[in-house]
Amino acid sequence: MKFTELNLDDCVLQALDTMNFQECTPVQEHTIPVILEGKDLIGVAQTGTGKTAAYLLPILNRLLSDNHPEDAINCIIMAPTRELAQQIDQQMEGFAYFVPVSSVAVYGGNDGVLFEQQKKGLTLGADVVIATPGRLISHLALGYVDLSRVSYFILDEADRMLDMGFSDDIMQIVKYLPKERQTIMFSATMPAKIQQLAKTILRDPVEVKLAVSKPAEKIIQAAYICYERQKLGVIQSLFQDEVPEKVIIFASSKIKVKEVTMALKRMKLNVGDMHSDLEQAQREFIMHEFKNGRINILVATDIVSRGIDIDDVRLVINYDVPHDCEDYVHRIGRTARANNDGVAITFVSEKEQSKFKEIELFLEKDIYKIPVPEELGETPVYNPRTQSQQKRPYRKQGGKRNFNSRRKKE
Repeated sequence: MKFTELNLDDCVLQALDTMNFQECTPVQEHTIPVILEGKDLIGVAQTGTGKTAAYLLPILNRLLSDNHPEDAINCIIMAPTRELAQQIDQQMEGFAYFVPVSSVAVYGGNDGVLFEQQKKGLTLGADVVIATPGRLISHLALGYVDLSRVSYFILDEADRMLDMGFSDDIMQIVKYLPKERQTIMFSATMPAKIQQLAKTILRDPVEVKLAVSKPAEKIIQAAYICYERQKLGVIQSLFQDEVPEKVIIFASSKIKVKEVTMALKRMKLNVGDMHSDLEQAQREFIMHEFKNGRINILVATDIVSRGIDIDDVRLVINYDVPHDCEDYVHRIGRTARANNDGVAITFVSEKEQSKFKEIELFLEKDIYKIPVPEELGETPVYNPRTQSQQKRPYRKQGGKRNFNSRRKKE
């Protein structure tokens, strides 16, 4: 379906045309008409399906077509991280280019000037406020934010917000909102805690559920079956001759991110790290350096796997096997974007084999196992179904791979 087939205002369509947005994604096709009708909605869709536009476009349209106070906050969009809030704000700027709608992004950081800018936008009544829960509550606590006339309340990546411990914050914010409002929730998954939240804050919602899509076919997927102690050695072997222009290495915890980053720095590799212990200014600096090629390896927690738009990542390495199939799809989806080729490699230790097998079953394919370089010693057998049984390790033959050679020539 084309955007022109939807009941969108000409100003919104003009912005879409300028940005060369023509065809709706499935989540946009199914949710935009529901939101335009004013119904509450819960959308189950992963990052990368176009869900940001799925709620921004109809909300912009309703702000144009319906009567809303000019001096009030009319829409609140909640996001779990500063990075996602910034990205939503950037998309908002594009979609609202020809639309007389104001917005402000409200997220944490130690910058006093930034806080004052946010305060000004909130007190003057920006039409749309894009906020992380903690920072919005900080402003609310100071008494100058009026949410009594909010018409639209949107929760993006609701499951992640609950995973990060924002449940009480969300409910506290809801207390400031009028009961008569349209509430929209997007979540990658629908666990019991999300269903309970939906029952609490939504009214008779329409549910739109899209299955988790498989990774893009052009992503070359591979794995190393190895011991935990061999993982750094595999990285050293991979990057011995050449390092791809942009690499993201995902690790399961911020402690692991710090350990891997320090080890790679000792290897004289050009590396930066991204995790929740960093101040906002540090995170923005690291991301800026990575996007501009002054850092070519980024070691990160899953804070980067969802919602961060970096088009030219050549290689993704899962230093640890992701917790579930959806996290795997999110992580490796950082590569092979914007018609580029990409490679995704997962390191699978003995304890992680069962989780990795679940990912293979979800993908309905056996991911190619690259032989571990012989100099790293013996490796475990890949036999996830009998993981509890002790297996005698065997030695694999093999060597390094040059993943730049698979890169699309531009």
